[in-house]
Amino acid sequence: MSRKQRLASLCLFLLVALAVLAAFLPQHHPEAKADAFNPADLAWMLSASGLVLLMTPGLAFFYGGMVSKRSIISTMLQSFIALGVISLLWYVVGFSLAFGDSIGGLIGNPTTFFLFNHVGTAPHPTLAPTLPLVLYAAFQLKFAIITPALISGGFAERIRFWGYLLFMCLFSLCIYCPLAHWTWHPDGFLLRWGVLDFAGGTVVHISAGFAALAGALALGRRHVHRAGHAHQPVNIPYVLLGTGLLWFGWFGFNAGSALGANVLAVQAFFTTHLASAAAMLTWMMLEAVRGQRPSALGAAIGAVVGLVAITPAAGYVTYGPALFIGVLASAVSTAAVALKNRTTLDDTLDVFPCHGVGGIVGMIATAIFAQNGGLITGSATLLWHHLGALVFISGFTFGGSWVLYKITNALIPIRVNAEHEAHGLDASQHGETLLVA
Repeated sequence: MSRKQRLASLCLFLLVALAVLAAFLPQHHPEAKADAFNPADLAWMLSASGLVLLMTPGLAFFYGGMVSKRSIISTMLQSFIALGVISLLWYVVGFSLAFGDSIGGLIGNPTTFFLFNHVGTAPHPTLAPTLPLVLYAAFQLKFAIITPALISGGFAERIRFWGYLLFMCLFSLCIYCPLAHWTWHPDGFLLRWGVLDFAGGTVVHISAGFAALAGALALGRRHVHRAGHAHQPVNIPYVLLGTGLLWFGWFGFNAGSALGANVLAVQAFFTTHLASAAAMLTWMMLEAVRGQRPSALGAAIGAVVGLVAITPAAGYVTYGPALFIGVLASAVSTAAVALKNRTTLDDTLDVFPCHGVGGIVGMIATAIFAQNGGLITGSATLLWHHLGALVFISGFTFGGSWVLYKITNALIPIRVNAEHEAHGLDASQHGETLLVA
């Protein structure tokens, strides 16, 4: 039996053991009274959860269209597989680590909601007093799914599939869950400190950006990149399709973070749209200013950068600042991409310049333009808190991810060899191909 077969056998055994444990372990799922909730809130949050879930297939098309024709299936699968892996991980212990009873404001107690025990249709007094706890957990799950999928763009076309799965699990447990606890749990130390992150600019995008940067450095450059060949996206229509799905799903991402069908959701809905529209146009205009022809790829990337940057601010700022955030983030990310292209860093799909830098711009802009407590309203306290948190989170996510890559590589070699890279990951990792003979 080969090493891959032994690894697959171990994973299958763990999956079967989990299924048996989940089926027969006595559990308590508190039920709510029939009229306990506002039906509009339930309908909106169910819809928002579905919209956020749609973002991961959208990301698969967005990333898949940007890579070479020999690695498109592999790249898309690296997003899709998160739907399965992270869902089960969240059910077992992820939700507990992120939102369980706080241990010093640093991490949730892993036994609080282990195997979704005590998670039912009844509300939770602090986490989700107006929603069934299971709906709140399902909504938060969708954020946990897309974050490691975002990271995959930083090392696309050169990572072993099994190594990626292991890293995804380690990142979710050791980086994502603590960040979610610090930022969104009522007792999380960053939330208590006053840091604002409406829908995941810090927890999702900055963490993914720095993890992608660490991954690009840890895995090294692609051989084709070393040879000086220009990267040619395989399918621009896929990129546009993915952008449309991401933009559509992002309304659930941001407006859904209001946790109800209310005016805050309406505000977040429109600030999200406005920032993305402004960022898309800014990116295209900057291309034209540099003497390039306006590209569909640039328009798509610009739109996503605007969505990234408005995410932490969506419910805290009004429409004018949202437009400004879109323009600013697009300009800064464009400059970051240009700077990266002058280095030897092989962040394949520019995850750090777009998601990492876009998230940083959004986090700082939130502290400047927040309607209550922002710099514009006369207080610098929030800005100083955000800057301090930014330094801490950047170090934690980059350093922690670097260590996790090294651990992963020690357990499962994470980098494909030169021959497999040359033939493409579709054939070498999955035995499939987009190409027709």
